[in-house]
Amino acid sequence: MTNIKTVVIFGGAGFIGCHFTEFLLENNLATKIIIADINDLDVERTTKNYSILVEKGLIEFIYSDVRNPIELAELKNINLIANFAAIHREPGHAPFEYFETNLKGAENVCNWADKIDCKNIIFTSSIAPYGPSEQELTEKTTPVPISAYGSSKLTAEKIHTCWQRESIIDRKLVIIRPGVVFGAGEGGNVSRLIKATLNRYFFYMGNRETRKAGIYVKELCNAIFWVMEHKTKNGFALFNMTMDPGPTISEYVDSVCTVAKVERYVPNVPSSLLYVMSFVIEPLAKLFNIQQPISPVRIKKLVRSNNILPKFLVENGYEYKYKLTEAMKDWKEDKPSEW
Repeated sequence: MTNIKTVVIFGGAGFIGCHFTEFLLENNLATKIIIADINDLDVERTTKNYSILVEKGLIEFIYSDVRNPIELAELKNINLIANFAAIHREPGHAPFEYFETNLKGAENVCNWADKIDCKNIIFTSSIAPYGPSEQELTEKTTPVPISAYGSSKLTAEKIHTCWQRESIIDRKLVIIRPGVVFGAGEGGNVSRLIKATLNRYFFYMGNRETRKAGIYVKELCNAIFWVMEHKTKNGFALFNMTMDPGPTISEYVDSVCTVAKVERYVPNVPSSLLYVMSFVIEPLAKLFNIQQPISPVRIKKLVRSNNILPKFLVENGYEYKYKLTEAMKDWKEDKPSEW
């Protein structure tokens, strides 16, 4: 696998796709990367000048909607497929949309891998298939998804697994269940936490010690390739991708303050009060088309632990490159504008 030449990344214009592209090129792990996506590249997600990489022939952009059968007959000799294409934000989509993209995408990517005889696939799933729990969860825990997103991701895992089991001798599949992935260009929960903390409108809701399984995006990229190279069994590996253990909300806040070199007093507000307020605020925000972070779904997620443990990585001796504060510092150096 170290000598891979051409990689196709479905969903490659997204957050993880951009960082994985940069990881492969920086480590001389690929000679060409084809980014297949329905969206144009969002330059805010990148830390490199992609126009130069395109001119050098290292990157090529191709329109591809994984909800439809994948043609791309012009692509030959593909050594690795990464399937990062997904509908994932919660809330934000109707239930059918998660299945439409995540299931059909899995089927179409695997069918295309068959067609072009590519023998290596990476698939990013999620910790959502586990469902909510305050207990410690590992890869051996039986998944019990309660959301459309979690259910669609678990089914997509099975579709990829069926593809690999058709020929375990020469096919390799790595499935990753990442927690909250953060880093430059993320624009999600951790980005919102940073802004709220620095701008003094973040507050606890009795959730200081709530654990949120998370991982720095550069650590994610490194671990994916490490497992792909060294730790598959019969051509297969499935692993949780989180810090060990997942940081608490207060640890995230403390790391932000340390990296930003500020002190912040963070008050505590009863979650029940904010939950009731969210039912008033959310419809008003929708009515006036205002983007805001308060919704009943997000409030529930903030006070509920995602206590996911990366048992596979620990047992196999993976050495983490970034602790939480180191990750935040590296993020700030890459994209100071996001701080």
